Amino acid sequence: MAEITLTDENFNDIIQKSERPILVDFWAEWCGPCQITGPILSEVAKEMEGKVDIGKLNVETNPMTANMFKVNSIPTMIVFKGGKPIEAYVGARPKDFFIERLNII
Repeated sequence: MAEITLTDENFNDIIQKSERPILVDFWAEWCGPCQITGPILSEVAKEMEGKVDIGKLNVETNPMTANMFKVNSIPTMIVFKGGKPIEAYVGARPKDFFIERLNII
């Protein structure tokens, strides 16, 4: 399971039960930088399969979770490990950035 669709309903369960770190992409369809970041994260998910999972949470349809983590700008990516947030990034980033950061987690 490399890419996971997250919702307000399944978020806590998936994050808490994940045995691997999971990078959650908080995004929306209308967001230009999100449209750039999405395919990059799909590539990261393929390259890091078995090491890290990538979760995608649409902030428009799942506002409770976005509000819980005070996501005010998108795309925002938060890395969770052991069920807890450990790093956050705001804005589009290149693939190499994600690979580098996730390899040291």
